Amino acid sequence: MDSRSPSLPDDRPDPPEQHLDARAGATLRGTAGPRGVRRILPFLGPAVIASIAYMDPGNFATNIEGGARYGYSLLWVILAANLMAMVIQNLSANLGIASGRNLPELIRERWPRPLVWFYWIQAELVAMATDLAEFLGAALAIQLLTGLPMFWGAVVTGVVTFWLLNLQKRGTRPLELAVGAFVLMIGVAYLVQVVLARPDLAAVGAGFVPRLQGPGSAYLAVGIIGATVMPHVIYLHSALTQGRIQTDTTEEKRRLVRLNRVDVIAAMGLAGLINMSMLAVAAATFHGKNVENAGDLTTAYQTLTPLLGPAASVLFAVALLASGLSSSAVGTMAGDVIMQGFMGFHIPLWLRRLITMLPAFIVILLGMDPSSVLILSQVILCFGVPFALVPLLLFTARRDVMGALVTRRSFTVIGWVIAVIIIALNGYLLWELLGAEARQKGSPGHFLYGWPGLPFKGKGRSYSLFSSVPQNFSASASIFSSRV
Repeated sequence: MDSRSPSLPDDRPDPPEQHLDARAGATLRGTAGPRGVRRILPFLGPAVIASIAYMDPGNFATNIEGGARYGYSLLWVILAANLMAMVIQNLSANLGIASGRNLPELIRERWPRPLVWFYWIQAELVAMATDLAEFLGAALAIQLLTGLPMFWGAVVTGVVTFWLLNLQKRGTRPLELAVGAFVLMIGVAYLVQVVLARPDLAAVGAGFVPRLQGPGSAYLAVGIIGATVMPHVIYLHSALTQGRIQTDTTEEKRRLVRLNRVDVIAAMGLAGLINMSMLAVAAATFHGKNVENAGDLTTAYQTLTPLLGPAASVLFAVALLASGLSSSAVGTMAGDVIMQGFMGFHIPLWLRRLITMLPAFIVILLGMDPSSVLILSQVILCFGVPFALVPLLLFTARRDVMGALVTRRSFTVIGWVIAVIIIALNGYLLWELLGAEARQKGSPGHFLYGWPGLPFKGKGRSYSLFSSVPQNFSASASIFSSRV
């Protein structure tokens, strides 16, 4: 079986890719090669693509809500969640390098067929649930920037994501560069916003000291950590490193794993800094200023102009657009890996993109009340977390899968501790969410957290995020919006 990532083209790489491959080979063999940063460049990329899932539109709502409600006090939670994500994504990347297989392929090859079918169905549902809000996030950003109706914003989003996915025909690195450019755009936008907001540096430093401010703060902290793992990029990351750079010996694989760790730390570290910047800007701008529904992205956009000036609101919308476009394209890539890995075949990416766009267009065209649609997406996503984490930890600890690169026992123990924490917190949040649904039954808009700022019509009325929602449940709504 071909060990290359199933979502990558089968044609020969372009000359620039051949040049990078040659430089990578020289570095791995220990022969004369580039020095300094140029030595690392051929190995960067897979983690950049995976990291965009940790900066998707839902994270905007979570971080803004946390900063607006509790100031800088939850920065330590984002740091802890980011460190956990680094461990998980590093394991996924190592699996692809060491085994020459991605996680769905290993499940298909080694587990019973009925279980494989179950895994495929739940993973497809997880990927589609994730893509829903990412696609709508880009459409909302276009609406904020241009005034276009949501429908036409969705059309533009579809066209741009088609273009992004089409870059794969030219090899893996053009898409990595495009996603990297979007990440850089988000980072620059928030760097400028940090300068405009002028957060209190002493308060920022104090925010990294673990502490909580009452039950609402604790609930939001639990949710941020519980929402750490995005199941679809666990599947995807193992495919992105699978056969990307060819190795001939075990020692070359060891070096590749070490260099890949730099990719993970750099990409996930940047994602963490961006998330912390989101919270810090929200704390400096909204905290203590009686801004209602700050986690609503439309409200945040409209409020930034009088508080920080029009440049801040435009940068906010540009960052949201970059996040939505890139994360939606990455979600489609993950779906392709899932189908090929579990089932052994895949459909054209353009067809998959059309299929995964349909739920978003249905929500927009029918003005559906997300109290039934998006809560289902949340439930699916919560259930999907253990199905990605558990096999990852099982396979990376097996010598017959990983060979000499089998994960050290101490690192495996750390992975299982993280997995138990994340799975337990997801279960707790799911339980609380369903309990809150029962308590709030009949209250219009009580589950309108699925898309911040996007108005939905139901029973002749129009609702937006957090309408008629108690404070603690409002916080949980923001938590869950980061998972869809």
